[in-house]
Amino acid sequence: MTNNDVLRRLRYTFDYSDDKMMKIFAAAESEVSRTQISSWMKKEGDVDYKNCSDVQLATFLNGLINTNRGKKEGAQPVPEKKINNNIVFRKLKIALGLRDEDILEILLLADLRISKHELSAFFRRADHKHFRQCKDQILRNFLHGVQIMYRPEEDDED
Repeated sequence: MTNNDVLRRLRYTFDYSDDKMMKIFAAAESEVSRTQISSWMKKEGDVDYKNCSDVQLATFLNGLINTNRGKKEGAQPVPEKKINNNIVFRKLKIALGLRDEDILEILLLADLRISKHELSAFFRRADHKHFRQCKDQILRNFLHGVQIMYRPEEDDED
């Protein structure tokens, strides 16, 4: 998954406006323009499309944590220069205040069943012998489950 995909899905799921997106970045002590946000939301073939860098996505996720959970005292976390699915998954877990059981339920909403042991392997240090790389499919299903949970389909009122 690209960083733009993650941003796009989170924006849609939580129905964030441009202003709200800018406030989330500001919560991580970063300033972005409406134009930047707009270009990140474009599809890859669009002429105005811009790649969302790892640092920018990490900053957004740090801002999401600060917005949802409150800023912690002292120095703010420095956004990672290189981000992967495991880091994105961990930051979303923190931002949404999820326990392992909650994540397993969310994955079930997206028709993906994994064990608690498999899940905990994603949140281990990379040098741990039971660490497991989070593949795109897992993160995609998690984001889909979050969407089902937080933005259920509205009934068609035709």
